[in-house]
Amino acid sequence: MCSRREADQWIEAGRVTCNGVLAILGTQVGESDEVCVDGKSLTYVSQKIYLALNKPVGITCTTETHVEGNIIDLVGHSERIFPVGRLDKDSEGLILLTNNGDIVNEILRAENNHEKEYVVTVDRPITDLGLEMLESGVKIMGVLTKPCRVVRVTHSSFRIILTQGLNRQIRRMCSALGYRAQRLQRVRIMNIHLGALGLGKWRNLTVEELAGLLPR
Repeated sequence: MCSRREADQWIEAGRVTCNGVLAILGTQVGESDEVCVDGKSLTYVSQKIYLALNKPVGITCTTETHVEGNIIDLVGHSERIFPVGRLDKDSEGLILLTNNGDIVNEILRAENNHEKEYVVTVDRPITDLGLEMLESGVKIMGVLTKPCRVVRVTHSSFRIILTQGLNRQIRRMCSALGYRAQRLQRVRIMNIHLGALGLGKWRNLTVEELAGLLPR
């Protein structure tokens, strides 16, 4: 409604009350308190927050703050936020956090076929046949995974782009072919890239990223 300086002036002029009591400079206000200016109640509207985090290995994607190494304590944001989907404790890379519950289903809904890209390093050189089998689909947990895109990076690493998110899918796919995923890093979700974001660091999404992320 106004600048901080104007707010001070309004308080000093007796125009502001908190729970029906005349406010003074320094009055503490909580979310359940009612603040009025000239007798009219103010409504606090929480700003929508969208963050990209480079999650390190060892961090758990949970909002339960009693869990040691939880993602909420790592980010340390002043607003109440939560992760969009999960990234295994043993995995690292890009994960989104928000306070907008409406967007979660939009991003995670399988039928939307949103792409997620990973760089995977396995415990031994992977054959061309192995990459082709990953690409065409592997049976895990009694389900044949959807076809995906796979590109070799080195003799023992590759990029994989998925449009589904089964539990520990990539690790299970590698295991089904006799490989063990030693390092798994997510580098992209839809139009949002990890880029040069430091490990354990987070940033706000850009206007351009939000335009591609939010439903029209």
